[in-house]
Amino acid sequence: MKKNVLLVVNPVSGAVDKSEFIDEATFFAIKENLNLILYKTTGGDDISKIKALCKKYKPDRIIIIGGDGTIKMVAEATEGKDIILGILPAGSANGLAVDLDLMRTLEENLNIAFHNHYIELDTIVINEHRCFHLSDLGLNAELVKNYEKSNIRGKWGYFLQAINTLLDFGDPFTATIVTNNQTIECEARMIVIANSKKYGTGIVINPDGIMNDGKFELVILKNLDLIIFGEIILGKMPLNHGDIEIISTDKATISTNFPVSFQIDGEYCGAKKHLEIKMLPQKIKIAVP
Repeated sequence: MKKNVLLVVNPVSGAVDKSEFIDEATFFAIKENLNLILYKTTGGDDISKIKALCKKYKPDRIIIIGGDGTIKMVAEATEGKDIILGILPAGSANGLAVDLDLMRTLEENLNIAFHNHYIELDTIVINEHRCFHLSDLGLNAELVKNYEKSNIRGKWGYFLQAINTLLDFGDPFTATIVTNNQTIECEARMIVIANSKKYGTGIVINPDGIMNDGKFELVILKNLDLIIFGEIILGKMPLNHGDIEIISTDKATISTNFPVSFQIDGEYCGAKKHLEIKMLPQKIKIAVP
């Protein structure tokens, strides 16, 4: 009896045509004697529909064609199930794929996605929303908001919005952070809640991040002038700089003096004044090299 594999495709992610991905995944499944069930996301109740497909077909593996947001959605839909997720990166931001060394040829990624080696990835919960990669308050979340409103997709769109966001960004916010039995008060331009090392652009924001160590890092950027921002963009995270602090923990709260733009795994979530952050005991299985 053939094993069932679910193929979840986000048709609009990354402004990339997914036809080749679907064709190659279909051919690969036939070659491996697998029954491939195709589901294209619509933005309308996708989680419930994926849950229903899992109940009907009982796949032990789901192949995802999309970016960080699509991976997050499928992970939420399969929480508590023993299912391995394989990734064929095809998003505007492929941060998780960058961190997992999955920015490879389609042929290589098909072999990885369909075969058995996997990592058990930590799950962070922020105000009851799952985070698997990087979330943040402040400058980058404002960039994500502007990017979502923009008509220009891909890295060029991100670059244009980065310039606009930097030019328009207002005053720093005051944050009160409670973690590891201490309270920290600071002015900040951006606070990153990091389960991993890099943004999808390849920028290292959390050099010591490990995605399966049971901890996340708070990366506090107290000042973000053009010099520091430029160093980060060039991959030179200035860790000895007094304006950057990194705290490793498994639980924290962050409160701000006014609502600040917030994003989870590349998806804008509005302006927030209070975040409750913790690690979940459940992990998700993702196929890796």
